[in-house]
Amino acid sequence: EVQVVESGGGLVQPGGSLRLSCVASGFTFSNYAMSWVRQAPGERREWVAGITNGGRSTKYADSVQGRFTISRDNEKNTLYLQMNNLKSEDTAVYYCAKARTYSTGWYLPTGTVNYMYPGQGTQVTVSS
Repeated sequence: EVQVVESGGGLVQPGGSLRLSCVASGFTFSNYAMSWVRQAPGERREWVAGITNGGRSTKYADSVQGRFTISRDNEKNTLYLQMNNLKSEDTAVYYCAKARTYSTGWYLPTGTVNYMYPGQGTQVTVSS
């Protein structure tokens, strides 16, 4: 069974930082592109950042470019999201997302429909 467990969320002031982690199991982690997707109350899911299966390439939404950094450790089956200079509009539940299809090379989809969401997410709240 595909499982992911997200952690690291919390309450932070504007301008602060958080590091999210996602531990995966039940599939060969190194064979799949991974992304972080967020969902604010009353809003649709928004793709935030993605990384290829080997970690060679990353992509970011314009809204987080320059502030967030996605990374992965395939030895530990773990995905990370370092979030700096957080803003109130970053408030959302953040989900660790696994590409639906086997991913090799430079394959890195950015649409939320291309991913599955096996975890419960972690809440990030940015407020003073």
